[in-house]
Amino acid sequence: MPQPSSSEITQLLRAWSSGDKSAFDQLLPLVYQELHIRARRYMAHERSGHTLQTTALINEVYLRLVDLPQRNWENRAHFLAVCAQLMRRILVDFARSRNYQKRGGGARHRPFEEALTLCNDSPTQIIAVDDALKSLASVDDRKSRVVELRFFGGLNVEETAEVLQISAETVMRDWKMAKAWLLKEISGSALHGA
Repeated sequence: MPQPSSSEITQLLRAWSSGDKSAFDQLLPLVYQELHIRARRYMAHERSGHTLQTTALINEVYLRLVDLPQRNWENRAHFLAVCAQLMRRILVDFARSRNYQKRGGGARHRPFEEALTLCNDSPTQIIAVDDALKSLASVDDRKSRVVELRFFGGLNVEETAEVLQISAETVMRDWKMAKAWLLKEISGSALHGA
């Protein structure tokens, strides 16, 4: 199946925004492969034997998309950004529902990049990263969104810049600063057992 064009996806998103339910049905097969790749990337970093599978994650995203209040979808990047938020919420909700400890008490210290890969042996990292992102959002919402879009959404620098309507240079600056801030936040939480 040939890759759908961004304009084709954007047209369907706008039709869906206008209330055309059939546009959503036409959209799903076009974005499924891209969502599957992103979901598989998240799930690859989960511990082995995780009960939530890639397809289940995508299905849950679809269910939540259907339940979203009507949105004015701007383009493919905006849609993927919302899907990234949904995947993040699903993984965090799943981790919390399994009664995981709120933060990684006893978790070993990890470099930031490794901590952000939702470690194989510590599902509590999902919650720790989510809590740290919420804390960052209260200080600087844009930097939090940059991390969410780049890490959870798998968007590249240019796509992130497009969604946030900022320059690619600003995305890179925010990404660098947010990583440093989150590393400090996550490390401090582990040290204090919070």
